[in-house]
Amino acid sequence: MKTILTSIAAGALLAALAIAQTPSYTITDLGTLGGTYSYGYGINAAGEVAGGAATRFQTGGLSQTAFLWYQGNMTNLGTLGGPNSSASGPNASGEAAISSETFMTDPLGEDFCEFGTHLQCLGAIWKDWVWTPLPNLGAGLNANPFDLNNRGEVVGFAENGAHDMTCLAGGTPFQVVRFEAVIWGPDHKIRELLPLKDDTVGFAFGTNDRGQVVGASGLCSNTSIPPAPSAPHAVLWNAGGSAIDLGNLGGTNNVANSINNRGDVVGTALSAKDGTIHAFLWTEDTGMQDLGAFPGAVATVAPCCKTINDAGEVVGFAIDGMGNFTALVWQNKVPVDLNTLVPAGSPWYLQNACSINDAGEIAGQGLINGEVHAFLATPIHHPHASGEDLAPAPQGKTAPAPLSEDARKLLQRRSLSGRPR
Repeated sequence: MKTILTSIAAGALLAALAIAQTPSYTITDLGTLGGTYSYGYGINAAGEVAGGAATRFQTGGLSQTAFLWYQGNMTNLGTLGGPNSSASGPNASGEAAISSETFMTDPLGEDFCEFGTHLQCLGAIWKDWVWTPLPNLGAGLNANPFDLNNRGEVVGFAENGAHDMTCLAGGTPFQVVRFEAVIWGPDHKIRELLPLKDDTVGFAFGTNDRGQVVGASGLCSNTSIPPAPSAPHAVLWNAGGSAIDLGNLGGTNNVANSINNRGDVVGTALSAKDGTIHAFLWTEDTGMQDLGAFPGAVATVAPCCKTINDAGEVVGFAIDGMGNFTALVWQNKVPVDLNTLVPAGSPWYLQNACSINDAGEIAGQGLINGEVHAFLATPIHHPHASGEDLAPAPQGKTAPAPLSEDARKLLQRRSLSGRPR
């Protein structure tokens, strides 16, 4: 009897292991706008993907043009007159939030869009081939949107015109003007989201359909904007605009990146346990919970902006000590290499999972045939279709394909915001 029970138990274990190793996603290459690279930043419920891609005239990994992709077609959204732009969202109405350079050189030499051109950076809404520019704060010259919700509200950050030379010490190159988290309403009017008491600057990264907004605040001397966002305080602004400090994991760098419609927040925090960046999950009931570190990572990140869906599924990426990136999906609150959940022999090495919708579809970017391309990962079996959880996948490291020198330099430009800018 004991032998029979042992055999049954062993068989069940083997079956569980087989399920754990079954590929869970198919990968679609979203292509480019004629160049050699592209990045997928956001996805909506219909499977539309927004991002930035190289045209045949853009090179270097940073230069890009905003796009919207749907069912195999990538649409070039253009710019506000400058050489670069990128798109976030889209929302259920097909609107995309655009961050774009203009043709005007920044008079202070700032580089707010972080494309390396030192041109003015502005926000806009794109819908049905119509661009609607978003206004700046009073005396501010630059603004940068990062997310929008189904109510037509856009969040990001904008300069307020106040000069502060300590901003350079905060780690934002060339920045000499303070910036604030802002929200643009459906009427496109701009409103400040004030930082926490005693803080002077802030930025907003994510919003939900309840009008809640997440981001960070601090002093200009200890806060930096993307592409390397950091701040001492992770912040949640409620629909009325009041700010809540979400806490920390014992360290001084804390940024809230995304919020779902249940009010669950994910972001990054410096952990006092090992001195590396960890992803966190915050809820009103539990406060900030450590989502742990991926093995060998110096940073485990749930980035901006739609990186947690209403089912609580979380995506992101890990960076190892060599600067290599690995796309992640959290299963049972454990970070899992997304590359272990695609069919064997796939030509892809997935580097960054930037957004997930309620169907479990994931947008991001990865390496294929020596080029970085935006991808759409479609779940073969979505766990919440039947109310069950996927078993954690094996954590053995999947070796990436050899990188060209250009590709390696491109990866080094990646940021904790998830955007290579």
